[in-house]
Amino acid sequence: MAEKEKSQKRSKRNYKPSEEVRQHMSNARTEMRESMRALFPPEFIEHRKVARREILLGIRGLIDDALGRM
Repeated sequence: MAEKEKSQKRSKRNYKPSEEVRQHMSNARTEMRESMRALFPPEFIEHRKVARREILLGIRGLIDDALGRM
């Protein structure tokens, strides 16, 4: 790989968005959450939260099993 390509990959990896970009992304996330709350009933939102938690617990279990085999 050429030195220029390596340099470009390194700079992309170390990229940190400006505070303005971060604020726009935060605002977009907030608006998306609000739109989801407006579209779906509260029971759906709660069910989604519980499902997400179960998925994360399952992933944690997989990681624990993998670490236990080391």
